[in-house]
Amino acid sequence: MSASRRRVVVRIAGFIGIGLVAGVLSGLFGVGGGTIVVPLLVAVAAFSQRLASGTSSAAIIPIAAVGAVSYALAGHVDYLAAGLLAAGAVVGAQIGVRLLHRLRESVLRWIFVGFLLVVVVSLFVVIPARGADIEITGWSGAALVLTGLITGTASGLIGVGGGIIVVPAMILVFGASDLVAKGTSLLMMIPTSLSGTIGNIRRRNVDLAAGLSVGLAACATAPLGVLLAAALDPRVANILFAGFLVAIAVQLAVRAVRGRRARRGAE
Repeated sequence: MSASRRRVVVRIAGFIGIGLVAGVLSGLFGVGGGTIVVPLLVAVAAFSQRLASGTSSAAIIPIAAVGAVSYALAGHVDYLAAGLLAAGAVVGAQIGVRLLHRLRESVLRWIFVGFLLVVVVSLFVVIPARGADIEITGWSGAALVLTGLITGTASGLIGVGGGIIVVPAMILVFGASDLVAKGTSLLMMIPTSLSGTIGNIRRRNVDLAAGLSVGLAACATAPLGVLLAAALDPRVANILFAGFLVAIAVQLAVRAVRGRRARRGAE
């Protein structure tokens, strides 16, 4: 095997590995996997933060679809809430994509870090009840659309599916159980990530081959994550999610600091 072909094989294997890990986390935490896909594409595949964000949005589409179906089969999806969230998120995703091309790489990293830390704190505020449902009124419906708009903007900007906003919001603000929050979040992500991916394709800010490799690999392990979510106590699930997000935030903060020092040294 030639050196160039070997590099291609190693690169594809890296994408598949990222997808397998992202699939489990997607099903377990109700996220699209962007929180692991973005930093791993930067670390493993040497993607820029901007390209990693765009590629992650494409990978999330099949990941979220498989996870949503798995939760739906168990009856843990609120379709009306998902529709209201998606209505705002599709618009927000285009806003985020526009911002993605106007902000510097270092700014994107720090936005992502701050975003993750806010979510970590929220996870220790309320422990969800497994039997809780969402009561949708005129006000809560409008609040769901607004939540979707914020989520979509974050999705287009930092390449996450939005689950790390939607899941805590559904639990803390709308009183949903953790399983319903996760299943509804994954369903909402499908049109959101599709909208963001279309915008990124137009701006040539996505590696579709990498996104497809990551996304399809994740489909194989997403149902396993769903089974783990149902088996875990909600408090334990929150602690695991918080630990995962802290690890990602620390990694990105270190990279941002190193990048800043490198720029100062070049000056």
